[in-house]
Amino acid sequence: MRSARASRRGPGVARRGVGPVATVGVVTAAAALLLVGAFSGPRAAAARAGRPGLPVPPGAAARDSLIRPGELHFQRLWQLTFGGQNAEAYWSEDGKELIFQSARDGWPCDQMYVMDLATGRTTLVSGGRGRTTCGYFYDRDRRILYSSTHLAGDSCPPPPDYSKGYVWPIHAGYDIFTARPDGSDLRRLTETPGYDAEATVSTDGRWIVFTSVRDGDLDLYAMRPDGTGLARLTDEVGYDGGAFYSRDGKWICYRASHPADSAAVADYRALLAQALVRPSRMDLWVMRADGSGKRKVTDDPGASFAPYFTPDGRSLIYSSNRAQPRGRDFDLYLVGVQGGAPEPVSRDPGFDGFPVFSPDGRWLVFASNRGGTQPHETNLFLARWRP
Repeated sequence: MRSARASRRGPGVARRGVGPVATVGVVTAAAALLLVGAFSGPRAAAARAGRPGLPVPPGAAARDSLIRPGELHFQRLWQLTFGGQNAEAYWSEDGKELIFQSARDGWPCDQMYVMDLATGRTTLVSGGRGRTTCGYFYDRDRRILYSSTHLAGDSCPPPPDYSKGYVWPIHAGYDIFTARPDGSDLRRLTETPGYDAEATVSTDGRWIVFTSVRDGDLDLYAMRPDGTGLARLTDEVGYDGGAFYSRDGKWICYRASHPADSAAVADYRALLAQALVRPSRMDLWVMRADGSGKRKVTDDPGASFAPYFTPDGRSLIYSSNRAQPRGRDFDLYLVGVQGGAPEPVSRDPGFDGFPVFSPDGRWLVFASNRGGTQPHETNLFLARWRP
C-alpha cells in the first residue's frame, strides 16, 4: 500500500492502494509516428540520452519541455508510460529493468509489470487476479517480490467508504509473494490473517521489511526471504509503512502517522477496525535495521510519504503536499537524514511521487501527472539526475 494503491500509495493519486488504475497500454497513432521519428531503436534512444548504454527505452518520449522552472536536479526528462495510472517503479539491481504496477490490457485493477529498458518491452508478471502492489527485485534479480489479494478472490477488492473522508483501504486479503522475474514459480511468504504488504528488500537480499497488522496495529516487520526470522521493528500506536533500506543495509526509512492525543487514537483505531486508515498527516522517520535508534526526520503539515535514500545515504528524497497540506499538489523534496529544511526538487502543479534512484545513482524514476491528457493521469518518468 505504498502508493496510491495498497501501502506505498500517495495521498493525491487515484490510488495505488488508492483507487483503480486504468492504464492506456499503447501510444496513439500520432504520438507513435512522432516517436518513430525520434527513436529508431535502443541505440537511438541511448544516443538521445547523451551516451550509449543508458536506461532510456526505445518507446520513451523526450520530455525536457515538462521540466518546470526550479527543477534544477532534472538534467533531462523522458516519459516511459502513456495514459491511465502507473505507479511505484523500482529498479532491478543491474539497472536494466523496472517493475511497476498498472491496470492495462483488460485487467480491471492493478497488476505487476516488468519493463525491459533495452527494448521497451513490458511484460505482465502477476497472475491477472485480485489486486497487486509493491513490486521489487531481489536475489541478484533472480526473484521478484509483490503483494496480492488473489487468494482472497479473483475480483478487485471493493473501494473504501469515502463517506468517512479521504481514507486508504487496508485489504485483509493482501499477502506477500515471490516469483521468478517472468512470474513463474509463485510462492507465498506470509500466511497470517490480515494485511501484509509494502515489502522491500535489503540490497544484499538478506532481509525483507514490510507492513503488517498481525499484532493489531499497522507496524513494520523484518523477515528472511524464506519467511523465517520474523522481527517486529515498530510498536508505537499508528501507521508505520512504506519502508526502504539504505544501500548499505544499516538503516531503514519509512513514513508514519502516529495519533497525537486520545481522540486521534480513538479515530485511528475505529478506522483500523474497518480496515481503513486516514493518511492526511504523515511524517518521515529513520531507524537502524534492527528497529533501534528511531528518529523523526520531518515535522511538516500535510502528508509526507514515499521516502527513499539518496545514493550516499545522507538524505531522503520523498513526496509531500507540505506547501498545500489540504491539496493534491505533491512535490518531490530532499531532506537530510538528520532533519532540517527540505529542498524542493520538483515544482509541477500536480502530483509527483514515488521517487527512486537507479543503483548507480545517476537516474531517478518517479510518477507524475505532468503532461497528462486526462485529469489525474499518472505516468512514469525518467530523469537524468543532476546532483
